[in-house]
Amino acid sequence: MYKYIKIIKDIGDLIVFKHSIFSLPFIFISMIVYSSNLNGTMWFGWKLLFLGLLAAISARNFAMSFNRWADRDIDKFNPRTALRPSVDGRIGVKNIEIFIIANALIFIIVAYFINALAFYLSFPILAILGGYSIFKRFSETAHLVLGLSLGLAPIAGAVAIGGDIPLWSVMLCIGVSYWVAGFDLLYSLQDIEYDKANNLFSIPSKYGKDATMFMSKLFHFQTILFWLFFIYIAHLGIWAYIGVLISAIILYQEHKIVAKDFSKIDKAFFTLNGYLGIIFFIFIWFDRI
Repeated sequence: MYKYIKIIKDIGDLIVFKHSIFSLPFIFISMIVYSSNLNGTMWFGWKLLFLGLLAAISARNFAMSFNRWADRDIDKFNPRTALRPSVDGRIGVKNIEIFIIANALIFIIVAYFINALAFYLSFPILAILGGYSIFKRFSETAHLVLGLSLGLAPIAGAVAIGGDIPLWSVMLCIGVSYWVAGFDLLYSLQDIEYDKANNLFSIPSKYGKDATMFMSKLFHFQTILFWLFFIYIAHLGIWAYIGVLISAIILYQEHKIVAKDFSKIDKAFFTLNGYLGIIFFIFIWFDRI
C-alpha cells in the first residue's frame, strides 16, 4: 500500500497538481457564461462537467510531464529544480514517456466525445502545450507560449458548450495569456543567473530585472484591459466588473510584494494568483445569478 501511495505522491510532485488552480476557474468561467447566454442557465449538465474536468486534467498532466521530460538536462544542474522526480530518479524516463502518451490519448479521446471541433482542435492544442519547453531553448517568447497554453482554457470551455469560438472567449483567452506570461516573468527572475550561464532564453536573462518588471506590469495591464473587453462583449454586469477591479488590486499587490522583497516571488506567484482565479470565477458566477 505504501508503494502505491509513494507513486501517487511522486506523480503529484511531477505535475504539481495544485497548480491546476490557475487554469480551471477560467475553463468554468467560459462554460457558465456560454451556457447562461445560450440556455438561460449556468448549469450545462453532468456529462460536460465530467468531460471538461477530464480534458483539463489530462491536458495539464500532458503539459507538465512533457515539460519535465524535455527539461531533464536543464533541471538537473539548477539547484531550484534538481529535486524534481524527473531528475532525482524517483520516476524513470520510460515511465514519464508512458504518462505523457497516456494523457495525450485521454485528452484526444475526451475531446472526441465532446464535439467535432473539440476533437479537431485537440491536436494543435497539444502542440502548443508542449511548445513552452522547446521555445525557451531558442526564444524569449517562451513566456507568451506558456501564457497561451493556459489562455486556451476559456476557448476550450466555449467550444465544449457551443461548438464554436465566440469573440468574448478570445478576449478572455488573451487576458489569461497575458496574466500567466506576466507572472511567469516574475517567477523567471529566480533563474536569471542560471539562464545566462546556460544560454537559455528568457526575458530576465536577456533584458535584466528592471525591464522584466516593467514588461510584467505591461502584460498585467493588458490582462485587465482584455478582461474588460470580455465582460463588455459577453454582456456581463456589475459583479463581473467588480471581479476585474479586485483582480487588478491583486495584481498590483503582487508587483508590490516582488518589488519590495525579491525572496517572496513564490508567495506572489502561488498564493495571490491562486486566489485571483477563484475570486474572478466567484464574481462571474454571482453576475450570472
